[in-house]
Amino acid sequence: MRKERKRTKVHLTTVGCPKNLVDSESLLAQINANNFEIVDVPHCADVAIVNTCGFIGAAKEESIDTILQFAELKKAGSLKQLLVMGCLAQRYRDELIKEIPEIDEVFGVQQQPAVIKSLGGEYRYELLGERMLTTPKHTAYLKIAEGCDNPCSFCAIPLIRGKYVSRPMEELIREGKSLAAHGVKELIVIAQDTTYYGLDLYGRRRLADLLFALAEIDGVEWIRLMYTYPTKFPRDVLKALREIPKLCRYIDLPVQHSSDVVLRSMRRGISARALRDLIHEIRDSVPDIALRTTLIVGYPEETEREFEDLVKFVEEMRFERLGAFTYSQEEGTAAFLLGDPVPEMEKERRRDTILEIQREISAERNAERIGTVVRVLIDRVEDVSLPRGEMARYLVGRTEWDAPEIDNEVLLSFRSNEDTIPVGACPEIAEGRFVEAKITSATEHDLFGEIL
Repeated sequence: MRKERKRTKVHLTTVGCPKNLVDSESLLAQINANNFEIVDVPHCADVAIVNTCGFIGAAKEESIDTILQFAELKKAGSLKQLLVMGCLAQRYRDELIKEIPEIDEVFGVQQQPAVIKSLGGEYRYELLGERMLTTPKHTAYLKIAEGCDNPCSFCAIPLIRGKYVSRPMEELIREGKSLAAHGVKELIVIAQDTTYYGLDLYGRRRLADLLFALAEIDGVEWIRLMYTYPTKFPRDVLKALREIPKLCRYIDLPVQHSSDVVLRSMRRGISARALRDLIHEIRDSVPDIALRTTLIVGYPEETEREFEDLVKFVEEMRFERLGAFTYSQEEGTAAFLLGDPVPEMEKERRRDTILEIQREISAERNAERIGTVVRVLIDRVEDVSLPRGEMARYLVGRTEWDAPEIDNEVLLSFRSNEDTIPVGACPEIAEGRFVEAKITSATEHDLFGEIL
């Protein structure tokens, strides 16, 4: 009797943004199609793959730390093969091979066929668009383009990922339908710049057309828009936000800064006045919209005066959601030539100042939701330790104003006359279900409520 061949066990770790996560999910689909065994625990694997990020210093450090952890497993004999791919690998291939000899092969971006070949498999081109989701089964990212054409002075993405390449709309609709058929209810639209979509492929921006088309997919109940770009923001997207019930009243609009001096140096292509006008226009056009933004502090041209301008901007705009990052000097970018004059401790002070202001704004905005009834998508059931030492069970979800991982959550009790669901109870409401809930209390990060 012929002995069955042992399946190669493969572990894949992803570092970085949702765009990187989508690449990993596509690769996992290929690995699975080749009958390799996918394992969650690296020390149980024969082969470990690290999909790296090279966007900013912190992401580089996390990528390298992850590679080094797997290198130790290989030295100990737990791993037979260590493969590195993604953005960091694209930028620093030779350095990685030289400094970490345990790495067997290094692959840049868009080299998945070579990764599969290295594993001893065959890349299945008919599976393009197919993914093995690593997110909760009811939520998935839809990457609509690769690369970027914006000239931001601080950003290395065009150097790593190349020019902007929109995916054909029919291909995206097919992928959206496939995701919906597998139970996905929330599509999160991503790209380096979603508002640029279509300009390279169709000769004009067609994000709004895409959103209307995605809204026709049966099973999809929420569509969330991330990574929009303020310069030349297409106004027909606001029309889509008003007219498409499935489109969450939520826009991720990374503005990076508010000072004209800094914006010019960053090559953002928009003035401080135009930026404020756009934000007011969005709020006026789409009532009750939640605006998320990200800011960079400690940029070389940011003096104390420019930083104070940014503080006033945050206080004035009162964004519902906000993230702030310290400037990271990146080789090959235009801003690299400006040096890195702001000390790291000062960068961190400025970031913490912005985040403290935002905490107060978030607490006030969340308090405004108390007493309102909202629609919540349940992400998970979670056991929580109460002050009295007891354990209780909450349903944890999000409103349309909150993206997964980065925004607020809603903690819900199951019955209106109880604070929590007793541990051991099995509520009929499963993960991935939508419920109506009344908000009863709030903190700066979370809402609490009762299911109606």
